[in-house]
Amino acid sequence: MAIDLAEIEKRLWSVADQLRANSGLKPSEYSRPVLGLLFLRYAETRFAAVEKELQPREGSRLGPPGPDAYKARNVIYLSPESRFSHLLQLPDGSNLGRALNHAMEDIEKHNPDLAD
Repeated sequence: MAIDLAEIEKRLWSVADQLRANSGLKPSEYSRPVLGLLFLRYAETRFAAVEKELQPREGSRLGPPGPDAYKARNVIYLSPESRFSHLLQLPDGSNLGRALNHAMEDIEKHNPDLAD
């Protein structure tokens, strides 16, 4: 599937317009969660690509790769609970804000160089 950047840009502007017009929130109130979600999506895409490369070959005695293996490839380690796909699988009515905060805390725990 080819990515049409113009279509993505159009959709992002449409969502931003809806947030500004319909939510009653100030941009400063929704920018951090939105940027956090975009960051998680990007980080998981990079993580998944490297995860495929690092998987032990069949019959190998090596265990699953740890955070250092990802860091060596300049990729942020993501535990299963801190991945964008995990947030997508949360049941309706879940506290997405709390789950997003937990994901960010977990990322900082496994990647201390990212902490404030």
